Amino acid sequence: MERRSNMCIDFDKIKNDFSSKEKNIQKRIIICAGTGCVANGSLEVYEEFVKILEDKNMDVVVDLHKENDENKKGYHVSKSGCQGFCQMGPLVAIEPEGILYVKIKPEDVKDIVEKTIKNNEIINEYLYTDPKTEKFCETKEEIPFYREQKRYVLKECGVIDPSDIKEYIYRGGYESAKKVYTEYSPKEVCEEISRAGLRGRGGGGFPTGKKWEFTRVKESKKKYIICNGDEGDPGAFMDRSIMEGNPHSVIEGMMIAAKAVGADKGYIYVRTEYPLAVKRIKKAIKDAEEMNILGDNIFGTDESYHLEVMEGAGAFVCGEETALMSSIEGKRGMPMPKPPYPADKGLWEKPTVINNVETLATVPLIIRDGSTEFKKIGTENSPGTKVFALTGNVPNTGLIEVPFGTTIREIIYDIGGGVLNKDGKIDNDSFKAVQIGGPSGGCLTEEELDIEMDFDKLVDIGAMVGSGGLVVIGKNTCIVQVAQFFMQFTQNESCGKCVPCREGTKQLLALLNEIIDGKGNAETLDELERLSKVITNSSLCGLGKTAPSPVLSTLKNFRAEYEAHVIQDKCIAGECEALLTPEIDPEKCRGCTLCSKVCPVDAIEGEPKKVHTIDEEKCIKCGSCAEKCNFEAIKGV
Repeated sequence: MERRSNMCIDFDKIKNDFSSKEKNIQKRIIICAGTGCVANGSLEVYEEFVKILEDKNMDVVVDLHKENDENKKGYHVSKSGCQGFCQMGPLVAIEPEGILYVKIKPEDVKDIVEKTIKNNEIINEYLYTDPKTEKFCETKEEIPFYREQKRYVLKECGVIDPSDIKEYIYRGGYESAKKVYTEYSPKEVCEEISRAGLRGRGGGGFPTGKKWEFTRVKESKKKYIICNGDEGDPGAFMDRSIMEGNPHSVIEGMMIAAKAVGADKGYIYVRTEYPLAVKRIKKAIKDAEEMNILGDNIFGTDESYHLEVMEGAGAFVCGEETALMSSIEGKRGMPMPKPPYPADKGLWEKPTVINNVETLATVPLIIRDGSTEFKKIGTENSPGTKVFALTGNVPNTGLIEVPFGTTIREIIYDIGGGVLNKDGKIDNDSFKAVQIGGPSGGCLTEEELDIEMDFDKLVDIGAMVGSGGLVVIGKNTCIVQVAQFFMQFTQNESCGKCVPCREGTKQLLALLNEIIDGKGNAETLDELERLSKVITNSSLCGLGKTAPSPVLSTLKNFRAEYEAHVIQDKCIAGECEALLTPEIDPEKCRGCTLCSKVCPVDAIEGEPKKVHTIDEEKCIKCGSCAEKCNFEAIKGV
């Protein structure tokens, strides 16, 4: 195949062309087309906007770069990546006013076009209402969910069209890559990233500049850069959203990393369960190649860089770097002992850098702003920001970004909006715990909410930043079931290579099931702790070593709840059916006698048309009565 020379790109011309076309736009209507909003019908909303505007003979622009009459003042309808406020999707932003409408349905579009697009009238019923102040919030800046964040890596996500490389360039994209390829030596790039103090956002927090330097100094004619987009933690969607919303930022970060270490080839490893991310990242690569940004002779230099997308088959263990490389090589994704580390012998035994999506998307911003400016954000040992997926018992779930040093209390109560009780109402007394770091992380309690978010400080209390999952847990949730959920996940995802992980996680899950089924005892808790420590100390890779973390952290912080299960035969949260006290709700019982007729042990007493009762001593919890009851009056069987 003929190698094509890469001419120097005229960024100024692209910016001027984009700016002149943007000036002809009266309003821009940005529909969130991240996975969450798409699932809720945002593409139908997009199509409806185009249709209604066309029906009303209003000039619609869906492709800003088509030749248009310069005198026409059109309306630009575009899609964006995730705008963050997933709880309120589908989201529609209207620029330049900055209006944000929430939970928009196709049938709402005509109203928005008539009143807001044509007549600049705000429609209150489509605005977000702050539940604390009952105030309508017209813009993102007025909404606490957005106001309390610092959107740095996510700044352009939810704003730019992810399929438009020219808009990315218009907003400063690829300037950092051009700068390092034309002005920096590889060593200078590594030094700048080291000065910034950037640490890997994939979980471990290893210094990125140091990782790059280790690879740079290795003598090899072939080196690789791998973007780890195999995000598999339950409830985590940070990397997916960045790839969907700003794919070029990831590509640019990889180009800078390639310059730093002397690589000419890279792979973006993405879960095949992320079809939208795969589609957009592939288009971004194709567009960058067609514009001669990727390929040979980058920015007029004699350096080249080529990228491919590798779709993973959905194995959680392939998030571990050695398993990921095995998968790219066409082998089964299974971890290998370290050392050697990827910097020495990585992909196809060549020096390799592996960074996750968020880490790489941060790199162009550091080059743009300078390491000194970057270090002004966050803490001394953890500079910059961190993206989290906030889920669980909070009213405001979604994708958030905060500076390191922010407390978890601020995230839950200021951004998340508080804690929901079992009735779905805000009740801050309902807080029980927050699971941070996914299956590899730990549960934090009320006493730990004011600890500043920092890689090292979280490790000191037995937790970790991880990839960025934050699950808020209310008092109506059984903590043993939380541990069971994460253990079920890690047990399913164990590759089976080493015995401690393969068999140990299976035994941990069995012990947790015994507790939930009312078959555990005090010795069960001792066995949980002992086995957890064995797995932690003897497993081959990070998945196995951290698999018992949810068990150990919940045992440490909620031992009384475990003891209630095994000693008192009681589930404090009232969630474990085997431990519930059988009873009939007097408000629901109609005295129909159907339950007493089917009870095989005559445990139900009561006269017709009067409230019945259950004799706990006789009841065998077979469930026959509950199945027969037409009024859902029977609980605990």
